[in-house]
Order: sequence, then C-alpha cells, then structure tokens
Amino acid sequence: MPAQREGTGAPYSLWDLVRYMTKLGTIGFGGPVALVGYMHRDLVEDRKWVSEADYKEGLTLAQLMPGPLAAQLAIYLGYVHYGITGATLGGVAFVFPSFVMVVALGAAYVAYGGLTWMQAVFYGVGAAVIGIIALSAYKLTTKSIGKDRLLWAIYLVAAIITIIVESEIVWVFLISGLLVWFVRAPPRWLPRGGGAPMVALLPAMNVLPAACALGASSDWSVLAKIAVFFAEAGAFVFGSGLAIVPFLYGGVVSQYHWLTERQFVDAVAVAMITPGPVVITVGFIGYLVAGFAGAVVAALATFFPCYLFTIIPAPYFHKHGKKHGIVAFVDGCTAAAIGTIAGAVVVLGRRSITDLPTIAILVVTLLVLWKVKKIPEPAIVALAAVAGLIVYPLIKA
Repeated sequence: MPAQREGTGAPYSLWDLVRYMTKLGTIGFGGPVALVGYMHRDLVEDRKWVSEADYKEGLTLAQLMPGPLAAQLAIYLGYVHYGITGATLGGVAFVFPSFVMVVALGAAYVAYGGLTWMQAVFYGVGAAVIGIIALSAYKLTTKSIGKDRLLWAIYLVAAIITIIVESEIVWVFLISGLLVWFVRAPPRWLPRGGGAPMVALLPAMNVLPAACALGASSDWSVLAKIAVFFAEAGAFVFGSGLAIVPFLYGGVVSQYHWLTERQFVDAVAVAMITPGPVVITVGFIGYLVAGFAGAVVAALATFFPCYLFTIIPAPYFHKHGKKHGIVAFVDGCTAAAIGTIAGAVVVLGRRSITDLPTIAILVVTLLVLWKVKKIPEPAIVALAAVAGLIVYPLIKA
C-alpha cells in the first residue's frame, strides 16, 4: 500500500486523481460498463487508492441517481478523499477530453457535410467494444458476487430484466438493496432505516419534469431551450449510456426538429467511437444546433444535475456506508447493478455483432485481452477501427 498523503488519509494526491481521470476520459473506450470496470481495476485492485467498500457505495449511488453512470462514479470517487474539490476536479477531468473530441468532430461534420466514414469505423469498433465490456462484466461479477446465492439470484434477475426491456430500471436496484437489507440486517423500524432517505428522494424528483417541460415550451432563445431540455435529460433519465438516446431523439428530432434522423444517428455513432462517457454526444448535438456555445450549454446542462445528485447524498453515503444495514443495502444494489451490466452486454451485442466479420473481431478482442494483457484497450480499438474501414465497404458493396 502506498504511503498516505498527510492530512487527507489518501495514498495519492489530488493531482494524481486529476491525471488519472483525464487519462481515462481520453483513452477509456467501451462506454459506461467498461469505464466503471476500468475504475475498479485501476483504483481498487491495482493502485489501491480506493477501498472496495467505497467503490461499491459509489457504484450504488450512481445507479440509484439519474444521469450518466461512469461520470457519477468518477465524481463520487473524487469525493472519497478530497471532498467537493476532488469531486469537482475529478468529474471535470473525466468529461473534458471527450467533450473536446466531440466538438472537434462536430466542427468537421459541419465543415465537410457529414462523416461518411463513421459507419465503417463503428462497424469494427462496436464489435471490439462488446469484447471489452464482456470481460469487464465478467471481472466485476467474479469479484463482487462470488458464491453468495442471494446475490446471484438478484444478479440473474436484474440481467434478465435488462435483456427483456433493454433498459435499466431504478426500482430493480432499490428492491434488491431492500431485500438484502431485510434478510441480513432487519431494521427495527422501516421509516428510519438506512435506505429510507434514498427512497424518499426519488418520488420527489418525479414532480420536477413537468416544470422543465413547461420551461422548454416557452418562447426562449435557442440556447435557453437547449439548457432546459438537456438539464431535463441529465436530471430525469435513469440508466447509463444509451438509455438517454430515446429521450434525446424525442426532443432534438421529433419535438424541436433541431436535427434530421441521419444527423441524430451520426451523433449516436460519435458517442460510440469516442472515449469517455457515451452521454457526451450531447456536446456534438449542441454544436450542430448552435455551434460552440450550444455544445458548452448542452454539456453543462446535462452533467450539472448528475453532479448535484452525487455530491449532495455523498456525505451521507460516505459517513454511514460502513454500518451493517447500509452495507447489506449496498451489496444488494451492487449485485443488481452488475447484473444489469451483464444484461447490457447482451443488449448491445445484438446490435453490434451481426455477421461473421463482427464475430471474428469480437473473438480476437477477447483472446487478446485474455491472453496478451500488455496490449492496451485503445490499441485494440484502433485496430478494430482499421478493420472496420477495410471490411465494411466490402460487405456493403
């Protein structure tokens, strides 16, 4: 274990944290499932900066709150040893690199009338990403579920539900946490139990979308409408990564007609071929709608609510997270979360693994990750992109 930094109890400096989050946001491919796996591997297993308990608390909070999963986990892990400052700098460092990339792609898209090569790149990258996600899900499962029968039952139910409905359902996490809590550490009275504040917070949030919808319908400037719409997307959409896509489609294509269907599909492709959080596609969409100012407003409006939903309950989670009842609740939520991640592998795999070439890319990716561990994921993604550029035109010819 590295020596602890004086005054913080952390075995790393705030600058170390910022550098790590910047690097992950720059080269972390695979979407939220892979990104949370990287954080566990790097920060818990390899560097031992964060304890297993703190990681589980962060993952549970990120799953229970609306907004992008990986960004919220990065914010919480920054909070663990460096409070609000660590949460803020860690979150910004994680999101900023991918924001710069999508803005650059947005500028190229506008300048050159579309990115025709994107489908070919995503054809190869999508298959490789499924391999990266699958291995991350496997490692998380073996590490967190172990041989516990109750957690395995929750894990399998959550995975099956995710595969069937093709989205994450927050009540699955809550019910799972409550179940393990009641079985392993039955509270003497429910209203004051450890999970009550979190359960009470969720219905309160259901009142707010109507207010946002009312504001979005007002005759405001385009930037104001972008701010209101994307704030609603960040505040009220549960589930990670692609879960936000249907909501964005309904607003930017159907309601406001800011983008065409083709442009929206390209925006989703940009999210999938760039590192960092998938939700950063809001920066690309904002750029197409209102230039650089639109990109900045869309990104800030999307990520600021999830920042608040993380740092406000974080002190409670961090202070009381070691209590037996809370540990049981977190274990149940974590099992459901990892089951959902495993289910997401199947859901995304159906969309990306469509023929023999994509099957071959998937198998090669798994073999390389499993047997040749020195090759970094970004190198694998780059090779898959090259394979897509070569193979895709041939199969579409």
